[in-house]
Amino acid sequence: MTAPDRQSPDRVATSEGIKETGLAKAWGGRFAANPDARLEAFNASISFDVRMIREDIRGSIAHVRMLGAREIVSAAEAATIEAGLWRVWDEVERGDLQFTIADEDVHTGVERRLRELIGRDAGRLHTGRSRNDQVINDVRLWTKGAILSLIAGTAELSAALLDVAAAHDDHVMPGYTHTQRAQPVLLSHHLLAYVAMFDRDIDRLREAYGRTDVMALGAGALAGVTYPIDRAMTARDLGFSDYSVNSMDAVSDRDFILDALYACSMIALHISRLSEEIILWTSAEFRFVELADAFSTGSSIMPQKKNADVAELARGKTGRVFGHLFGLLTVVKGLPLTFNKDFQEDKEALFDTVDTMLAVLEVYPPMIRTARFNRDRMAAAAIADFSLATDAADLLAKHHVPFREAHEVVGKLVRQCIDRGITFADLTDEEWLATHPLFATERPPLTAEASIAARDVPGGTAPNQVRTARLAAAATLAETVAWLASRETAHAAVMRRPGNGLRDEKEAP
Repeated sequence: MTAPDRQSPDRVATSEGIKETGLAKAWGGRFAANPDARLEAFNASISFDVRMIREDIRGSIAHVRMLGAREIVSAAEAATIEAGLWRVWDEVERGDLQFTIADEDVHTGVERRLRELIGRDAGRLHTGRSRNDQVINDVRLWTKGAILSLIAGTAELSAALLDVAAAHDDHVMPGYTHTQRAQPVLLSHHLLAYVAMFDRDIDRLREAYGRTDVMALGAGALAGVTYPIDRAMTARDLGFSDYSVNSMDAVSDRDFILDALYACSMIALHISRLSEEIILWTSAEFRFVELADAFSTGSSIMPQKKNADVAELARGKTGRVFGHLFGLLTVVKGLPLTFNKDFQEDKEALFDTVDTMLAVLEVYPPMIRTARFNRDRMAAAAIADFSLATDAADLLAKHHVPFREAHEVVGKLVRQCIDRGITFADLTDEEWLATHPLFATERPPLTAEASIAARDVPGGTAPNQVRTARLAAAATLAETVAWLASRETAHAAVMRRPGNGLRDEKEAP
């Protein structure tokens, strides 16, 4: 699992550097006075959108290639601009490129550096393009890579759960309703429930990927552009499967970000549920599982403590992920068409959500793989508290006793056993007969294994059904991995610098 390439925000210079005036800004021609320094600081997004610098450069390269091909700029100008952009790319790779608050955002920062490298021709790059379609195109390209990393991490977690389920395919445990023991199930069946959840999460991420995989360049500020551009050419160059169908929607659409945040929220929700169970299961009251020392922490005052901090942090970070989703929903809900500066709030929510989820998905699979389950403890709990009572009622119902009547008969028997402090196993033949005449010839299963085996329906906890489900889940995961590999290869090709790269910055374009 690899996170999308990103430039660390702490590489952005915040000290005095380039002295931009209001007149030198991309929008400065309209203004007679320099912007107030407080406005510059408040307005700037360079401290966080610099993470999209490779996407921004790559988008500009595709754009200028198209401009040259369509003879909107000359072939020589296009070649000079592209070479200059690759020089900026190389500076990024070396960690040499620095920005200041005066650059405002990554887009103007890159163009400023390009102008320093190649001169006046840099001004031709923005022909047939607005920052509005440029910004959202960068976000789309970055988000595609992020979603692929999220799918990889979620698939790895599913693989870990499948492996643990296979290694414990005959372990029994109590299933719970209302956090009370209910019926015996296989541990593998319980773990496969989470595999099913994460499979849905991967589906959501793939759907989000499809809605992200749409190029916005060509939409201009909001109404399209007046140049004879070739949007299909630019889309192919950037690896987009399609381009937007409405320019106003293209520059104002943040649905794909919300889709990604929602998909992340659901992954976080499911991990939080699993974390809650792990936290309970590692407690002395349960002792169903022990986490490896490598994925546990201790107490600064209590020497005996071994804490499930990975699970607790994952549970806690879910609120953070939810917050970004709710926050951006609230930002977007009242915005008229088309572009509004409010949209600047989308990136920090997106970046932090992706960072948070990738961090969780990095640590969670090895924690699961190294956990040790207490088979005896779980097996004993599986038949405690009359967990086999439903089997007794089912036995009567199978002999044509109405289930509601069977339920009442067994419920009274449970009450009698509780009052006497005994279990079903302690009942005599006479006591079974007194409960119902049918029990004279046939008894309900008194072992967890028999109860589990009886639930032999598709999706049930019977061993053969669980094995079938596990193999099906593994096949689904294999298809996901194959799909992912093809998209990762294509995306990496788009984001790879051709040739040797890292040329000397003084080399002529």
